[in-house]
Amino acid sequence: MFKKFVSANKKALQKFKRNSWGVFSLVFIVVLSLSALGAYILAPDNTVNANNGDVSISTQKPSFTVKTINIPLGNKNKSSIFDYFTGKEIKEQFIPVLSYTFKNDTLYYKEFSVDPSTSQTKYVLTNVFPDADQKSIEENHIKTKKYLLGTDNQGRDYLSRLLVGARVSLAIGFVAVFISLIIGITLGALAGYFGGKTDAFILWLINVIWSIPTLLLVIAITLALGKGFWQVFIAVGLTMWVEVARVVRGQVLSVKQMQYVTAARALGFSDIRIIFKHIIPNIMAPVIVISAANFASAILVESGLSFLGLGAQVPVPSWGGMIKEHYNYIILGKPHLALIPGLAMCLVVVAFMMIGNALRDALDVKG
Repeated sequence: MFKKFVSANKKALQKFKRNSWGVFSLVFIVVLSLSALGAYILAPDNTVNANNGDVSISTQKPSFTVKTINIPLGNKNKSSIFDYFTGKEIKEQFIPVLSYTFKNDTLYYKEFSVDPSTSQTKYVLTNVFPDADQKSIEENHIKTKKYLLGTDNQGRDYLSRLLVGARVSLAIGFVAVFISLIIGITLGALAGYFGGKTDAFILWLINVIWSIPTLLLVIAITLALGKGFWQVFIAVGLTMWVEVARVVRGQVLSVKQMQYVTAARALGFSDIRIIFKHIIPNIMAPVIVISAANFASAILVESGLSFLGLGAQVPVPSWGGMIKEHYNYIILGKPHLALIPGLAMCLVVVAFMMIGNALRDALDVKG
């Protein structure tokens, strides 16, 4: 009887499926990525950067509920399908209130205050609403808002900021790993394949970059490129290629002596074709494992930059920026404002490390 042939990729997939923590982590990352992609669909505050807030309800606890009066701002720009990915413009000014009453053509309300005795009574004419009658105003413009995770120090919905902030953390991982793979695989393959002066120069460059502390190098690149969203992505990616390059160089040094490489040379294939068509596809297993670890490292580096004020700039939300804005509330009796994004970051980093460990075991040919 002949044993059924099973390809190496199928074997690796079967081994990965047997690792419950790796599968669970992968499902978690996929769900988080889909949630981040559809953040403005899931978020209670679907305005751009979830930036619609009121300081009178700042730093409220989770499950906080308040009644609001929503006054149209006269913005008549039509909504489009892209708003579900980029966020909507703020079209209403919401006023948190304790109570309200109608008298003729005037709506009187008591502003929200933690201490009701200090609340001031103000008014707004009903003609500022599209429908000036009391019933339609109460149905369409007076609502009850619930903040599942409370509000931040600017009175914005914390859950919405957390969901939108996930975009930055995941995007920095994808972009930084993509840049590091392009640079690292190219330089490592060239160094390992050609050797000689090419190898010496690339190895010298790797050692120079390797000797500089990662965070210090990222800060220097960020200051050179300027503060901003994409500048951070590029800066982190430019500092994470050295480990990829070292691994690829070592793999190419051992693989280039294999018989299929010798056969490719004998057939007259160009060096570039041999490198990118024959060698690199056969050394990707350790590179994939490193990429998972680099993904986690990129998230931590971006969070550190945001905490230092060099990452995503306000009002763009990021988990590191949210920790920076609220770390002092840890000793002010509202530690959840800093702990929630920190816990989210911890879960994502652990998930990627679990995936990396599962991939290492699955792709291990000795296993």
